[in-house]
Amino acid sequence: MFAVLIALAEIGTQSGFISPLSFPKPSDVLVTFGELYDSGRLWRHLGPSLTRLLIGSVIGVSTGVALGVLIGLFAYVRAGFVPLVAALFPIPKIALLPLFVIWFGIDEGSKYALIALGTFTPTVVATYGAVDNVDRTLIRMGQSFGLSWQSIVRKIVLPGAMPGILSGLRISLAIGIILLVAAEMLGAEYGVGAYILEAGSLYDLERLFAGVVILSVLGVLVSFAIGLLERRVLRWRI
Repeated sequence: MFAVLIALAEIGTQSGFISPLSFPKPSDVLVTFGELYDSGRLWRHLGPSLTRLLIGSVIGVSTGVALGVLIGLFAYVRAGFVPLVAALFPIPKIALLPLFVIWFGIDEGSKYALIALGTFTPTVVATYGAVDNVDRTLIRMGQSFGLSWQSIVRKIVLPGAMPGILSGLRISLAIGIILLVAAEMLGAEYGVGAYILEAGSLYDLERLFAGVVILSVLGVLVSFAIGLLERRVLRWRI
C-alpha cells in the first residue's frame, strides 16, 4: 500500500497534477537522500539524534518502570505519586522546553531532560496499570508456597506485567522521537530536527522530506526492535 502511494505521488508530480511547490517528486527525495548519505552528512545529523534519544529514553523509561512498579505494589506510594503523575501527564512536554533551557542550558542537558520527561510519564502510567492487572491469585499462591517478596515481584509480578510495559514502551519511544525533533530545532547545530528546520527555512522540500523519511525509518526501526524484545522476553506466551 505504501509503495502504491509513493508511485501515485511520483506520477502526480511528474504529470503536473501535484504542484512541485507543495510536494516534491519522490524520486528527487531519493536522490537527495543518496547525496546526504554520500556526503557523510547523514551520520553527522543522525549520530547526535540517536545519542540524545538513547540517553533521554533510558533515563525516562528506567525511572518510569521503577516508579510504576512501586505505585502498582504499594498503596502509600500510589497515594503520593499518582496525583503528581496525573498532573504531569496531560502537559504538552514541548511547552516545557523553554523552561528546561533556562534550567539546564541550551546544550544537551535540556534535550535529555525533555526526552526523559516525555518518556517517563507514559511509561509510569503503562507500568502501574500493567502491575495492577496481574492476577492477585498468582501472588497469593506464591505467598502460600513461601516465596519471598522479592521472588514474587521477580517471578510473578514482572513477567505478568511485561506485556503492558512493552506496549507502553512503544508509545513512550514514539513520543521521545517527537520531542527529539522539537528539542533539536532549538539550539542544535546537528541532528535530524536541526536538519529539517534548516531545510524548511530554505524552502528546500527535497531535503525537508528526506528528513521526514529519516524520522519515519527511525520509528519503524524502534518498533521493530521492541517487537524483537517482545518475542524474546514473552516467549512464555507462545
